[in-house]
Amino acid sequence: MATPEATARAAWLRSEIERHNHAYYVLDAPSIPDAEYDLLFRELQGLEATNPELLTADSPTLRVGAPPLKTFAPVTHGVPMLSLNNAFADDEVAAFDQRVREGLGLADEIEYAVEPKFDGLAISLTYQEGLFVQGATRGDGSTGEEVTPNLRTLKSLPLRLKGQGWPSQLEVRGEVLMLRRDFARLNERQRQRGEKEFANPRNAAAGSLRQLDSRVTANRPLYFYAYGVGLGADRLGVAGHAEIMDKLATWGFPVAPERSVVRGVAGLLEYFREMGGKRAALPYDIDGVVYKVNAFAAQAELGFVSRAPRFAIAHKFPAEEATTEVLAIDVQVGRTGALTPVARMKPVFVGGVTVTNATLHNEEEVRRKDVRVGDTVIVRRAGDVIPEVVAVVMEKRPMRPGDDLFATVPLHKPFAMPGECPDCGSAVEKPADEAITRCTGGLICPAQQKQAIWHFASRRAMDIEGMGEKLVEQLVDLGYVRSPADLYALDVARLASLERMGDKSAANLVAAIEQSKQTTLPRLIYALGIRNVGEATARDLARHFGDLKALLQADELALQQVPDVGPVVAASVRHFLAEPHNRTVIDRLCEAGVRWPREAVPTAESKPLAGMTLVLTGTLPNLTRDDAKVLIEAAGGKVSGSVSKKTDYVVAGEEAGSKLEKARELGVPVVDEAQLRLLLNVAPLGVRQE
Repeated sequence: MATPEATARAAWLRSEIERHNHAYYVLDAPSIPDAEYDLLFRELQGLEATNPELLTADSPTLRVGAPPLKTFAPVTHGVPMLSLNNAFADDEVAAFDQRVREGLGLADEIEYAVEPKFDGLAISLTYQEGLFVQGATRGDGSTGEEVTPNLRTLKSLPLRLKGQGWPSQLEVRGEVLMLRRDFARLNERQRQRGEKEFANPRNAAAGSLRQLDSRVTANRPLYFYAYGVGLGADRLGVAGHAEIMDKLATWGFPVAPERSVVRGVAGLLEYFREMGGKRAALPYDIDGVVYKVNAFAAQAELGFVSRAPRFAIAHKFPAEEATTEVLAIDVQVGRTGALTPVARMKPVFVGGVTVTNATLHNEEEVRRKDVRVGDTVIVRRAGDVIPEVVAVVMEKRPMRPGDDLFATVPLHKPFAMPGECPDCGSAVEKPADEAITRCTGGLICPAQQKQAIWHFASRRAMDIEGMGEKLVEQLVDLGYVRSPADLYALDVARLASLERMGDKSAANLVAAIEQSKQTTLPRLIYALGIRNVGEATARDLARHFGDLKALLQADELALQQVPDVGPVVAASVRHFLAEPHNRTVIDRLCEAGVRWPREAVPTAESKPLAGMTLVLTGTLPNLTRDDAKVLIEAAGGKVSGSVSKKTDYVVAGEEAGSKLEKARELGVPVVDEAQLRLLLNVAPLGVRQE
């Protein structure tokens, strides 16, 4: 049992070490020499080793890392981590500002909080009673991966909040990144060890944070910068985003010192140009700036569209470009049979990475740009976008003498799409109304087999851990797997015979395949790889039909009754499900034991607002704007951002603005929260629990 003196000394050491960490990593103002810091740290380590009960959840000694994890646990975000829409030109920024003013019914200039857009990895931090308890990656916006042990190793991240005034539960959002100077030092160490260098700071940060062994993360120089609050924002008692950022700074979070507040389009563009000028001198990489309507009341008024807020936008810097030479033009076959011409080029550093391949999109695009082997081309890469060939530098095109004595002609011929699939030799076809040429080989085409199987096993589909692209290539090349259904016939002995696959790895993979049999209908539909069907459409199909049998029987007209499914998507679904070999695969999956719970199909009685359009304005007493929207959409209604004659109801709370006035002008019925609940036929669902 630790003595009172040891307990007091440990508490003082924790506080002192974290004070020095904050000064060094957040304020960039070291308060003591490294040698003195090391003495304090070693003393605390010794006390905790002798008295394990003195080790607390916020001890700085936890920043050295913990034993390796087997995998990352999923974390559902209480408030979705949405992405931002992008603007690339001044007129797009002006259009954003106009939409904001129209949405708020204001003619005056809007006040915006502005800040640099970090080029790192978005994460969410959860604090309970001021103590850091959980951290997760953004993931798909709804579900991320828990990386708490790794985040504890970041010395710029407060394990216990400073000051006071935070709610009992607080979710802070920000970016994990690597400073340029630290990135250069890390790559220098990699070179000295003869190990692979990282392409750019973002990749280095993402790879470092997603280590199963947090001791590896502890040896990587990662930083955290906060940019907002998720859960708990409504309990902070502040009026706008800028105030929240100031609070985060007082609680010990690093925040961008370049953040500011401006007014109107002129202020936004001035800030953008200012940051563009400072960009090269900043200690970290940014790929643009972020504009947010500052006032929270206005943010709530504007709401969200799809997976992005209406009140914010990212203004991206121009894409980075470079020139290089085209060595060859190959044709790749994708999962859906699409043939894509790809330029193989002399390596060139652009957009933060070394690029050797760039997409040429389709045959028409190649002809329009007239890209040929031997050409010098301009290559563009912005952010995570696939590199593309922008244009040919015609004055550098290789030429040869022509038939005329004084004439020259291009050395190489124009590109032509092959008449057969380069992977399987099947005929290719190009529908008159499409720009894409496709292989007709289907699942007899190895390229389509590999891509289809890898997609089926991917994390957002059937989530078979360990089934990567290289392994899928082996399985297809050896003839072990011809369709997704064949995965469920694999055994340990066959897998263990593969290159770089031992008995233990094979057993783990078989277990993962078995675990994937318990899935959901949306995941299964998405996993099938139906053209034009992404995750959102798969969810809509599952919710509409309830089970696979009903979906298999649906014709195109029935499919078009699904929300957001038009003729093109309906035709893709019907064509896929009508193919005998696809039906065979589905039957075999069911025979193999793939199961899912039936989706609840909403009935007419359970959708009292079916076909209705509602508008939300003001602050409701017990529901957030998002809560109300979820309830309305679950009841079959649609939430619009503006009032018109087609609006069925306006739901008004306190401080309702111009939308309430317009509703009265147009004679649109106005209801409060209690009346909304009557329309929804619900009790106090969605009431926030304090």
